[in-house]
Amino acid sequence: MVKHIILWKLREDLSEEQKAEIKLGIKEGLEGLSGKVPGLLDIKVQIDGRLDSSNADVMLDSTLESPEALKGYAKHPAHVAVADSKVRPYTAVRTCLDYII
Repeated sequence: MVKHIILWKLREDLSEEQKAEIKLGIKEGLEGLSGKVPGLLDIKVQIDGRLDSSNADVMLDSTLESPEALKGYAKHPAHVAVADSKVRPYTAVRTCLDYII
């Protein structure tokens, strides 16, 4: 199995109200991929409870069957649609950690 962890920092020019709406959209969009992407076993997006010591705004924590499933997830049309509409336009920094569990 593979863990796919992403941390995003949202753009600084966004208001707190905009950030709240965007975070909710990211959460709903990505968690909505559950059951739609082959090999995606679990997907959670953390947007609440952020402490002041954090330097990221949103975290994706997902589990996939294999490295091949991760490659398929990256190209899956439903994932690309969410990434292109709800994530990429609003993020300044993306950090990724993928590892075998």
